[in-house]
Amino acid sequence: MMPYPADTGAAARPAAYGSPMTHPAAARRVVSLVPSLTEAVAATAPELLVGVTDWCSHPAGLDVTRVRGTKNPDLDGIVALGPDLVLANEEENRPADVDALRQAGITVLVTEIRSVPQAFTELHRALVGGCGLSRPLWLDEAEAAWSEVRAEFDAVAVVPVWRRPWMVLGRDTFAGAVLAHLGVRNRYAGHAERYPRIPLPELADPDASDLVVLPDEPYAFADDDGPECFPALPAALVGGRHLTWYGPSLTEAPGVLARALRRALD
Repeated sequence: MMPYPADTGAAARPAAYGSPMTHPAAARRVVSLVPSLTEAVAATAPELLVGVTDWCSHPAGLDVTRVRGTKNPDLDGIVALGPDLVLANEEENRPADVDALRQAGITVLVTEIRSVPQAFTELHRALVGGCGLSRPLWLDEAEAAWSEVRAEFDAVAVVPVWRRPWMVLGRDTFAGAVLAHLGVRNRYAGHAERYPRIPLPELADPDASDLVVLPDEPYAFADDDGPECFPALPAALVGGRHLTWYGPSLTEAPGVLARALRRALD
């Protein structure tokens, strides 16, 4: 998952934001403030979920209380649900909201995921350490799928995540790490910012990139919305869930992303 474009990263966040926390041996009521983690819990022990954000779209038809968005959660509503555990992420959620929930006596587990190996470590920590569950089979399958990935491509990509203004993947992002495993190097991986604003003429320069990768979130790039701005670059339209989510989608992500990249580069 990527933050809403107004959030450019965690540079000014307090040191305790992702610090270790005391959690129950086995949670019975869980609120998830991260769509990826919502799907992870739902695929493992759906009966634990009592609250999720409005952006938690997987699995479809999830019938639990909605607690507004990742950046504006209904804190009073979350407290009223009486959760044993709230799952959050240092990029998706604001430190002030995490602090407020902790001050209300609620246990909050904050994940930090910037690489593919870290995704598996943090998913294990959230599900096994935080929720008190047995390690799910899908997590082993996802880790095995990525262990078999080889860098099939040798290409440089520009990866927009927003337009008006144009913003792209910069340094130290999970999505950038996912592409790197497949052999696609993020052109702006060395940028000082994690989600820099770059003028379109620079982004569309065919001498600087081999392709443009256009995910459907947070901005919903589509066949008729995005590729026309990069007339000299092949465009790979990819699902944001496979590029940016860390959860059960990781199992199929290598194959799905590789096929989209192959279509663009062939």
